[in-house]
Parts: sequence; structure tokens; C-alpha cells
Amino acid sequence: RNYYGGNWASFSFSGLLSWIKENQQKTDLGDECDDWKKLILEGEEAIPLSRKDKTIQHVEDFCFGDQDSAEGVEEAGALPKLPVPGASGAKEVSSGSEKECPAAESPCPEPESREPEQAMGTEPAGATEGNGAGTTSESESSPGESTLELGQTEAAPSETPAQEPKKITYSQIVREGRRFNIDLVSKLLFSRGLLIDLLIKSNVSRYAEFKNATRILAFREGKVEQVPCSRADVFNSRQLTMVEKRMLMKFLTFCLDYEQHPEEYQDHESSTFAQFLQTRKLTPSLQHFILHSIAMVSETESRTLEGLQATKKFLQCLGRYGNTPFLFPLYGQGEIPQCFCRLCAVFGGIYCLRHPVRCLVVDKASGRCKAIVDHFGQRISASYFIVEDSYLSESTCTNVCYRAVLVSSSMILCFYHKLFASQVSILTVPPVELGKPAVCVIELCSSTMTCMKDTYLVHLTCPSTQTAREDLEPVVQKLFNVNSEKGKKAENEEVEKPRVLWAVYFNMRDSSGVEKNSYSGLPPNVYVCSGPDSALGNDCAVKQAETIFKEMFPTEEFCPPPPNPEDIIYDEDEIEPEESALSNSAETKPEPSAEESSGGGAAAVTKEE
Repeated sequence: RNYYGGNWASFSFSGLLSWIKENQQKTDLGDECDDWKKLILEGEEAIPLSRKDKTIQHVEDFCFGDQDSAEGVEEAGALPKLPVPGASGAKEVSSGSEKECPAAESPCPEPESREPEQAMGTEPAGATEGNGAGTTSESESSPGESTLELGQTEAAPSETPAQEPKKITYSQIVREGRRFNIDLVSKLLFSRGLLIDLLIKSNVSRYAEFKNATRILAFREGKVEQVPCSRADVFNSRQLTMVEKRMLMKFLTFCLDYEQHPEEYQDHESSTFAQFLQTRKLTPSLQHFILHSIAMVSETESRTLEGLQATKKFLQCLGRYGNTPFLFPLYGQGEIPQCFCRLCAVFGGIYCLRHPVRCLVVDKASGRCKAIVDHFGQRISASYFIVEDSYLSESTCTNVCYRAVLVSSSMILCFYHKLFASQVSILTVPPVELGKPAVCVIELCSSTMTCMKDTYLVHLTCPSTQTAREDLEPVVQKLFNVNSEKGKKAENEEVEKPRVLWAVYFNMRDSSGVEKNSYSGLPPNVYVCSGPDSALGNDCAVKQAETIFKEMFPTEEFCPPPPNPEDIIYDEDEIEPEESALSNSAETKPEPSAEESSGGGAAAVTKEE
């Protein structure tokens, strides 16, 4: 690929259009030259790798806005000589590949400028509440606990009279394309999840900023409602009666320490979580909120214990960085793999873009992989090989994650027009038919640095069996207006449906549950890394990375904190040769004795002389 991150990448609008065109082309790459086969020696065999990425299928894009002539329109500030114009996934780590800032009121900083103002482990930074304009102290920060920097981006628009919303045209989206950072995979970070803990522990968090999700929404009886989840939200809610508030608080308190009360759920362990909720004397609206917006589990498949565990995890994550359990990285989910790339590059890691690999070279005697042969006909030897699953047979995995990305004109739920426009919302839409999966909807505003001003980026995700458009289009039609130019006010709703300006649907392979032994014929020192899974969080990817690392290096710590630059001690032969030019004598000086070496000051004087 010519961008970092694989299927975890983020793109500008033009970069995504290039990605769409590439994946809509069904032509397979032929073997132009067989010269590489001459590099396979006697006693070796080759395992060919796929040259066409088939993890993405059925890509369809549509424009619903005013598609005036966009021919000849270029992205503002686009660099003409970039390999993938505007693709944020193609930001180079090396010098000279600086990311150009779009001409926005909130300029895009360099990676170095995104480091937290407070040092990690000192005064904690809090989450931006609603508008991302300020920070508050973390309420549950223990002494010495490191925290994350949450972004200070554009504030919510001031209270002004409602104005006619701006008409966004397709050419405007193309022209402002560098303000978009569109993720191929849609996820949120649990504030006490494995990825947040890993980012803090490894100090990779200094390369990124985050914004907390501000709203948990529910779709019930054709209407979108905000779900109260924290104690303050529950008691301030106007949609719940006083009796329902007491019921909800009693049940949530039980979920926090349900292990201490096994008698409450033991008789229902074989039942679904939805059936268990019916036994708790909860009203239908409370059952709906808990099942779809708090636990976020399947109505027909998830058992009682799974639902209780999910509810407890949700509650434990509340309050660490805000009133919801979730964080979102500014500039998109694609920033996370790039943050790890930056730290790896500091310590000598090398990344080669546009560098196809033809095959693995296996030693017949030992059965271990000893090298790879690349597109340029050179052998690269190593002790371990980690292969992305897109290089291997697609027949091994049948699970598919269905995705849709929309650019819309307004928020899904907004009672005050532009008054509180800076929101990050998550909505779970129940299955249209019993037995089908629910659809997870994540809506991002421009303060997340993922879309242009006056637009919203909406991600829809679900696992299913048809094509993405067939499964997700009914949900899009429920929440959005895709037909008329003006938003149509839905029946019994106080606000108009937001208008979809542009959309893309695609299927993404989910091989997270495939075991290594399912890939037949792989040597023991070759490890398979799957792409993104369909879950909301990132726990699966972190567990997989740690498992592979521990198999290769069982005695080493996984992602240890990096040393400070001033604490790094270099070997004698790594000192730059220019230091020797500082000597006035051309003769080689003898090595200092043990006594001289023990005196740091004397050694320093000798070097300066």
C-alpha cells in the first residue's frame, strides 16, 4: 500500500475517492516476471502471497447533495507531488514529509505540537465537555496515574438566532477535502479499556489528542432520544419518571458488583440478557436503554453474564474523562497506528510503503521461514515474520463487517439548531428484523478534525450476511433524508431529518476470530495479524498484539515505557566520528584505565582535549 495503517487508515476526501476507485477495480495483478523464483535455493520452498487485497468488497458510493460540476476542482492546499494526494494515512515519519495544515480556523498542528501541555504523570488533563473548548480535572485520578491529553479545538457556536443552514455542494466538499479525516474502521476508545492503558503506559499518548464522546443516544419507536447513563444524567432526565429513575439506579448499582450477588442471576445464566431484564421489573423503555445503549449487546444471542459484564464495563468507564465512557482521537482512528509508528521510528523502526512482497521462503529441513522475496527481487532475512491476513487466502474467513460512511448536513438529534453543534454521539439502532444484528452509529462533528465546518461525519457498522448497502440503507433512510433537497420533518418529531450529502458503503473482512492453525502450511515463526474487528472497542487488537509479542519474546515486557532521551546511553562505537576530529593529536590515544573510567569528570576533560 502507499499509506500507513492498512484497514485502520484515515483518508482525506480525495484520498478516500482514490481508495474507492482502487477497490472497485476487480482486475487481479498478474505475475509480470518470474525472475524472483530463481532466488529460491535448493532445500527451500516458496509460499506465494496474495498480490490483491480482497479484504474490501462491494464498494458503492453515492452523492445526494447538489452535485454541481466538480471537474477541475482541487483540494485547497493540496500538494501535487504526493503519492496519494491528501491521504492522512500517508504521512511520512521521515523528515521532509510534513503534514500541510488546511486553512481552517483550527489549524492542523504538527505531531510534535500535539504533545500535552502538562507532562504525563503530573497534573491530569480532563475531557472537553460537549464543545471541546476547555478541560476539567479528572475526578477519579489516583496519585501518580498518567492521563491523556484531550483536545482543545473549536468551541461550540455562540447563541445566535437560527439562520438558514448553508447549502453544501459537492464541489465544496472536494475543495475542503483536506479537512476530512475519514476512517475505514469506526471505533471508540473505552476510557478504562486496554488501548487507553497501553497508550499511557507506553507514552504513545503524547503523540495524540482525544475528545470525549458527549452523548449516548437510543432509537425507539421511530424517535431518537438521549440516554441518561451517569448518576447526574439520570436525576436530571425529564424523559424518566421518578419511579423509573429509582429502578434504573438500583439496577445499575447491582451491575457494578453483580459478582457479589450470584443468587440474583444464577437461575438466568442460560437465558438471554434481554430475558433477564424482563425479570428485573424494569419498564420497556429502561430495558431498551440498558440493552441497546448501555450494554450494547445482541437481543437474541447475548447471555445474561455477557450483558452484566458489558454493563459493568460501561459503568466503570464513566467519569474518568467525562460523562460518557468513550474517547475519540482527534484527526481520526487512523492516528492511533501512526502514533505507534512514530515511536517505533524514533528507535530505528523502518517502514517501506509501496513495497510488495512476493513470497515467504521456507527451509524444508527445519520447516521455519528464513526470508521473504520482495517485488524488486531481493531476499530479506529475519527470525520472525508477522503477516497481515490480506496476504493470505480469503476462503479462511467468512465473517464480514459492513460499513457505511456518510457526510451529512446536520446532527441526528439537535433541538437547538447550531447552539450545541459540537457533539460526538453514539447511537445503537435495534435490528429491523428479529435475528439480524443491531447497527452502531457514530456521529462526529468538525471539532474532531474529521470533517469540514457545517458538516457531520457519520459511521455505521454492523456484522451481517448480505452487502453493506442492503443491510445499512434501511437504517440510513430511518435517520436521514436522502431524497429531497430540504430536510423532511418526520412525523411526531420536533426536528427535521438531517440531509445526506454523500455516502459510501463497503464490506470489510473480519478475521479477528480466526486461529493461526486455520491458515494451513504456515511455518511456526510466521504470525498472522488480523484486520479490524466489528466490536466498538479495540481490546481484540491489543490482546492479539500482546499474544504475538509474548510468543516471540516470552521474557520481554510488552510495550514498556520508552526511556527519556537524556537517559539513553550509547555504545562507544555509536558515537559520531566527528568527535574524534576534536582531538589535537593525530595519534591514537590508549583506552582509559579502570580508575580513569570511574571518574566521569576526568573522562569528559580527556574527550574535550
